[in-house]
Amino acid sequence: MKISLGDGVEVAFPYDYIYPEQLQYMRHLKQLLDTGGHGLIEMPSGTGKTATILSFMLAYQRAFPDRIRQIIYCTRTVPEVDKALGELKRIVGYRGDSDVLGIGLSARKNLCINTDVLSSTSGGNDSGWSVDARCHALTASWRRESDSCRFFETLEANRNDNKPLIPIGIYTLEELKEYGRQSGMCPYFLARHALGQAKVLIYSYYYLLDPKVAESVSRSLTRDAVVVFDEAHNIDNVCIESLSIDLTRSTVDNAARSLNVLSDKIAQIKQEDSQRLKDEYENLLRGLKRAQSDRLQDRIMASPVLPDDLLINSTQEDESMVPGSIRRAEHFVAFMKRFVEFLRSRFRRSQCVISESPSAFLESVKRDTLIERRPMRFMTERLAALERTLQDTSTGSQHQALQRVAAFGTLVSTYQTGFTVLFEPLDETAAAGATSALLTLSCLDATIAMRPVLSRFRAVLITSGTLSPLEIYPRLLDFSPVIMESLPMTLVRDQTSPLIVTRGADQVAVSSRFEIRNDPAVVRNYGQLLVDFCRVTPDGLVAFFPSYTYLETIVSMWTEMGIMEAVMRLRLVFIETPDIRETTMALNGYRKACDLGRGGVLLSVARGKVSEGIDFDGHYGRAVILFGIPFQYTESRILKARLEYMREAYDIRETDFLSFDALRHAAQCLGRVLRGKNDYGLMVLADKRYNRPEKRNKLPKWIANNIAPANVNLSADQAVVIAKAFFRRMANPIDQRDQIGYALLREEDIE
Repeated sequence: MKISLGDGVEVAFPYDYIYPEQLQYMRHLKQLLDTGGHGLIEMPSGTGKTATILSFMLAYQRAFPDRIRQIIYCTRTVPEVDKALGELKRIVGYRGDSDVLGIGLSARKNLCINTDVLSSTSGGNDSGWSVDARCHALTASWRRESDSCRFFETLEANRNDNKPLIPIGIYTLEELKEYGRQSGMCPYFLARHALGQAKVLIYSYYYLLDPKVAESVSRSLTRDAVVVFDEAHNIDNVCIESLSIDLTRSTVDNAARSLNVLSDKIAQIKQEDSQRLKDEYENLLRGLKRAQSDRLQDRIMASPVLPDDLLINSTQEDESMVPGSIRRAEHFVAFMKRFVEFLRSRFRRSQCVISESPSAFLESVKRDTLIERRPMRFMTERLAALERTLQDTSTGSQHQALQRVAAFGTLVSTYQTGFTVLFEPLDETAAAGATSALLTLSCLDATIAMRPVLSRFRAVLITSGTLSPLEIYPRLLDFSPVIMESLPMTLVRDQTSPLIVTRGADQVAVSSRFEIRNDPAVVRNYGQLLVDFCRVTPDGLVAFFPSYTYLETIVSMWTEMGIMEAVMRLRLVFIETPDIRETTMALNGYRKACDLGRGGVLLSVARGKVSEGIDFDGHYGRAVILFGIPFQYTESRILKARLEYMREAYDIRETDFLSFDALRHAAQCLGRVLRGKNDYGLMVLADKRYNRPEKRNKLPKWIANNIAPANVNLSADQAVVIAKAFFRRMANPIDQRDQIGYALLREEDIE
């Protein structure tokens, strides 16, 4: 299908029909790119966002090559990266383009083809090794040829900045690995080398938002690029996580052991090759923060924790020069030992919770160790330089722990606002399995990670199926959007019917409010609602709870009441847990139960793995029940600090943010059930608070507009009656001819 949007933008859409909302989306995108700037667009789940964005962006890039040189498409997970690459391959094939290089980036563990590395880092042969560390050990410039990675060395031998190493085309991650096997070149470094040549890049958010990796990637990207953050309803949390670091006592102890190893190596080098240390000192004296190298590995591994502009010109003094107190290798190791010993003493002495600003933490460091703030900012850079000088290939947990401690020191000494330092001791009265004492540097301000992206690139698009309410994102991320739109879903019949259940059949109000959530009457009504929907819902049913703790409590009480036994007589029951492997097994079992016609119930958690990116299309999700509103745990000290900071810095009230955050996660859970215009499913919101207009109005338009007046303030038995009628109506398959011209558009309909 060919679609003309004016100004020479001719979109080649690789499907026979286009949804009206897809066409609307393209027009909004054109407005955004014509104007230049940043925007937010919410588009219903399952309506083809990826195909819409990529097909339009390629058309706009061809029409205005001087405006868009690169398309940077960011998503969350590796499967989503591969899915987007597959869609891009289809679009480019349909267009017949022969000049588009599209490539995806992922971690070494997902792209490594060296069987020696993979075998040595799996199966627990050496718990201290990771693929990243093993790769570093085999690709460092000082490695002997016999100890190096043959795939990397082949790439280095063929690398020429003016000569592409990979033919033009679109490569999924598996296709990139296959090309690496055929050419004998490392797929991971091949992708890094191709960054500047590719017209389309697809990778995780963290390659742009996490400064620990963003600098090595974004350095080669053009400013004339458009950045798309897909599934970005949690982008503020991603920004915060990328700049937050946790330290445990074992991490600090491992760092101390690693420093002892470095001390021994320095002493050895002094005896065997003292000139190497002298050369390093001269380089640092001239202000060279990283060793110059033509090897791709060295340039990537040398990336700092912070972007360059945060390390230079912050005062009249030349801050690009490593301070004199840590230029000599032995002085730097002694410096790090003092800092690590300070952290160890914090774990030993502190028996109560300590929450302080970075400035207060640095004052404590200075008082106890005489360490100044400025050299702390260079911890990560100086450590990387020392590792290169010593030709250190330590790859165990001790080495990684020292890098983590250095990153902590660099961040806490750089940012004086927008962060908090929190020490939480081990609670000796807690149950077995409680976490150890924790020292956390927590970012409170999402704009710190987002600001460099917004200021650097020509246009940034934030999009998802569940962004509502849109108005809070510009305040959270501190930018003025050029466009801000929420699109409805066009359907010829009501293929979803949101039901708001406020009370049980006995008329007792149901809610997950803390005061009544464990009331036996509320728990019994929630259980009976699940049993009744198991009776009327065909195939798969997914239930979401506000937290793992509440899920465990409910299941325990249901077991005592005999409700779990009643559910299991009707369906096979699977439960999500915090363990990823267990949850994956539960998901596979649930899908198998649905495929075999037995039907299944999946008990899940909002904010968990299932609610974030797992689609229950077709018979895998005919109904979703949301038990309560998924508010965050408001007693969290870090959350309290963030709420206080947002109120003071951006005038965002605590209640506004908590309500916004809860309802975007509620919408995310509800959106799992409807994955296309031929799909159908019920959405059940079981909490009396959803009956308030101010709560319903915060849901995305494509959900809120489908809430019929007769479907609010329902009792459980009323909801079951409506559900029966809904599924009888949906049992009649929809005729595609009824959708053409309304929900499905042809070229002639567009014209």
